[in-house]
Amino acid sequence: MFENEIKDKKRRAVLVGACLNNDPDFQVSMTELEGLAEAENLEVVADITQNLDSQDTAYYIGSGKVRELKAIVFEMEADIVIVNNQLSPSQLANLAHDLETEVIDRTNLILNIFADRARSKEAKMQVDYAKLQYMLPRLVGLRQNLSRQGGTGGSMSNKGSGETQIELDRRHIEKQMSELRKQLREIAKNRETQRKKRQNSSIPQVALVGYTNAGKSTLLNKMLNTYCPDEEKEVMVKDMLFATLDTTVRKITPPEHRAFLLSDTVGFINHLPHDLVDAFRSTLEEAVNADLILDVIDYSDENYQMHMDVTAKTLKDLNAGHIPVLYVMNKSDRKYPVSGLPVIRGDKIYISAEKGIGLDALLEKIDEKLFSGFLTMELIIPYTKGSIEHDLQERARIISVKYEDDGIHITADLNQEMIKRYKEFIQ
Repeated sequence: MFENEIKDKKRRAVLVGACLNNDPDFQVSMTELEGLAEAENLEVVADITQNLDSQDTAYYIGSGKVRELKAIVFEMEADIVIVNNQLSPSQLANLAHDLETEVIDRTNLILNIFADRARSKEAKMQVDYAKLQYMLPRLVGLRQNLSRQGGTGGSMSNKGSGETQIELDRRHIEKQMSELRKQLREIAKNRETQRKKRQNSSIPQVALVGYTNAGKSTLLNKMLNTYCPDEEKEVMVKDMLFATLDTTVRKITPPEHRAFLLSDTVGFINHLPHDLVDAFRSTLEEAVNADLILDVIDYSDENYQMHMDVTAKTLKDLNAGHIPVLYVMNKSDRKYPVSGLPVIRGDKIYISAEKGIGLDALLEKIDEKLFSGFLTMELIIPYTKGSIEHDLQERARIISVKYEDDGIHITADLNQEMIKRYKEFIQ
């Protein structure tokens, strides 16, 4: 019983932040750091901040603040210190040595969350690679962290000490990274093959992107439940940062609308570690190769504009900045009367995914973006070519179908490619 209580007890964390050059987003970033700590099941017991013109090269914060921080750690019986910026190898080593407790930075915290959330083989491998990439230049500081925890593990579990042991760790990590690179290249090839098959089907591809916890998975599930009720392919939804890591692709077939493929991707966050963006690049290519991007925004969050800016920057970094975007202002029921939704303003549509408000209007906007070049055509398909009817059902918007003596009479909206392909059947 006592052992279980120790095991279930949350670790106590102290947050540390340096506000550089009066950064206006600093407090938002600290609040976000607290949310990240809670997502990792840590109890935040204190925070300490300092205004600086630039980071202290040795400790990140000034040496006087380090002494103050050490006293707080002792007083609050903290197990871990979390720094709001990415620490250099020397800063990590110095803080871990002087504070005599475990020290991690924002990047390491996000990596830990990703490691806990990863479910598919690919996601786990991508996170492992990113963690190793992070660890490699920080072996000295991380070894001190391990000694504070009373043990070692993983790639740093070999016995020994000093420079020789650090070199052994380095070689071991480099070997692991090399193996992971090979395996990830194979998975990326398979993913590219699957992606090309989807592209060859000519079914448009729509990607859900946006800040973490904005409601992307909720929107995907609501569309599945509303328009594809026979499909049991829901994705996990949880009110926490980075609940979803694995990209999922579902076919949405709403009545009186054209079908499209809808993919759910990992959420973005301010200062998302570059190592993670690189590691998840193959997964995020679902957005890069989309015909349309739905940027899902938590409109109830007072910092929603900053979230939009972060998403736009991340998409640009992924070379996806040229793809048409619809801005889905989710959770708008918390600011607008429900009776007034949906509201449409240009490429912004204000909805509530949780309550299913505005889905039909969103589909109309998706149609408008994806199918603006479609023309209504009358076709007569011979019964000997029934596969054409199936293809049109999959890729076109069918207005009517009649089975007459001379063949299948179809009225449908076709794009230019389909018009050329089936021109001999067009009346």
